[in-house]
Amino acid sequence: MKAKSIYGKDPEQIHKALKNSMNDGFKPTLAIAFISIKQDRKGICDVLKKDNIDVFGATSCGEFTESHQSEGESAIMLLDIDPTYFTILIEDLKGKELEDISKNLARNALKKFKNPGFILCTNGMSVDNIILDGNLIIRSIEKVIGPDVNITGGMAGDDWMLKSSYIFTHDFETNLGIAALVFDQEKVSLQGMAISGWKPIGISRTITKCEGTYLHTIDDKPALDMYLKYLGASYEDNQDKYHLFENVAQHYPFLVERESGASMMATPMMVDKESKALICDVSLREGSKLSFTMPPDFDFVEEVLDKARKLKDRSNSSAEAMLVFSCAGRVTVLGPLANMENQGLAEVWQTPMIGFYTYGEFGRALNEPPEFHSTTNSWVVIKEK
Repeated sequence: MKAKSIYGKDPEQIHKALKNSMNDGFKPTLAIAFISIKQDRKGICDVLKKDNIDVFGATSCGEFTESHQSEGESAIMLLDIDPTYFTILIEDLKGKELEDISKNLARNALKKFKNPGFILCTNGMSVDNIILDGNLIIRSIEKVIGPDVNITGGMAGDDWMLKSSYIFTHDFETNLGIAALVFDQEKVSLQGMAISGWKPIGISRTITKCEGTYLHTIDDKPALDMYLKYLGASYEDNQDKYHLFENVAQHYPFLVERESGASMMATPMMVDKESKALICDVSLREGSKLSFTMPPDFDFVEEVLDKARKLKDRSNSSAEAMLVFSCAGRVTVLGPLANMENQGLAEVWQTPMIGFYTYGEFGRALNEPPEFHSTTNSWVVIKEK
């Protein structure tokens, strides 16, 4: 298998980049496309399909390749992989239950391959302000495939407009559903890791009351009061500043223990004005242990790259393509370091890379089952066996 990354601002630039990539006889069969909501994604899909290239894609909050980072453009990975080694599945949620369509997608993958591996993209925000439960999607797929299922991916973005993101193929798109690029792991290797980099600070605390994403109390004290105290503020001084969290909270997420014992990140996104609860970007569970976190520093990027190097050395493997799904909040927090992190991963694996900034990430921490993440970088390398 051979892979090449291309990028562009419109269908014409993508067409030119595609033709340039094929000058040496390269004949891609698959395109993984991360495209800004501002772009003509149908026009770009038509350009690719005219050369009989299957398309799997998602809208972004910024997109990048190993050599280029953009906002409002398109990044595309071209693969000349045998078409019998992959399939593209997409499920629309409208009028259906999330668990049902997740299981159906997994069953269809099993019909195609004995050992399927998933690159998963879902909608991050629908036109009806519905945020999909990433944990439920993972657990539902696990029920069909088993606990060792290999899943990496991200929730589609819409350039921080928080209105409507899209997942798509050449023939179909939805702003409320799940799409999967499924590989036959008998023929294709998928290897990766999800890592956040945030470090806990102080003592661990307990979530004593929560409902889904609503965090009401920590150690039986109002969650908002506890969080503002941690920030060195008070509710009385900030009761009208509900957008405080849009500017600050990305820097100071919680580190929350999962039922499995592994940890996840949870970011307060806003305040419920009536209950003064913190509304987080992931569902929480009463009784879980929670820690506040230290603000990020330069060690963030080095930790991500160091763990990638160690995984590569331990597995003694190489890669032919790389996909990176990085939380949109990492750009806010890390600034230029976010791009250094992504390009550094491509340099570690010495391979073409594309990625996009997401509204949530799927992947597995080292030696952990697949999970849904927040404020995390989740990457996967692809290689034909």
